Amino acid sequence: MVSQAGRLAGDAALLGVRLGETDAARLLTLLEELARWNRRTNLTAITDPQQMITHHLLDSLAISPDLTGTRVADVGTGAGFPGLPLAVANPGRQFTLIDSNAKKLRFVAHAAALLGIGNVTTLHARAESLHPQPPFDTVTARALAPLPKLLAQVATLVGPATRVLAMKGRWPEEELAALPASWSLASSRILTIPGLDAARCVLVLSRLKTPAARVDAAAGPSSP
Repeated sequence: MVSQAGRLAGDAALLGVRLGETDAARLLTLLEELARWNRRTNLTAITDPQQMITHHLLDSLAISPDLTGTRVADVGTGAGFPGLPLAVANPGRQFTLIDSNAKKLRFVAHAAALLGIGNVTTLHARAESLHPQPPFDTVTARALAPLPKLLAQVATLVGPATRVLAMKGRWPEEELAALPASWSLASSRILTIPGLDAARCVLVLSRLKTPAARVDAAAGPSSP
């Protein structure tokens, strides 16, 4: 009989993510700890154990193939998603998990220490107040804000080679129509999450040195 960790590892493989059973078990422990903290501190509205796997773990891991470079910032990480699962799946990368909510970051720091996730740093701040040097290689954001607002928030974190991974539900045609001229949609993917019957996509955005033409939002994302 396949263990729950084995099933998680198998589902991760469907997303193109190599996740050993040991690391899958760590992520399941993360959810157990999240549920325990959530009983006294409001960290997530999702409390069903199976939904926590699909909506938090697998949804986070789905963008792992889109990461570039070694320095990753997760903006508006909340209770640590997608940053913590991505850090477990990518031990060779360094993750900075940023949020303005100190309560949620206390959980993130606790969970990283409990699970021995040594490639995670937490940062209590608003992203727009930060000016890292050098800029991050990848910036992730899950359902944080409409694209124009999101890109304004992360602008100080990025350089010409940075990729911003905006995780969305349905294809955000109206948001893309309002994409600032200094940004470009480099690529996009439909995300098919095992066990999750809901629309998901990831937009890969980059900052331009010179303004470019508007994105043709009607074109839609590419299939996996």
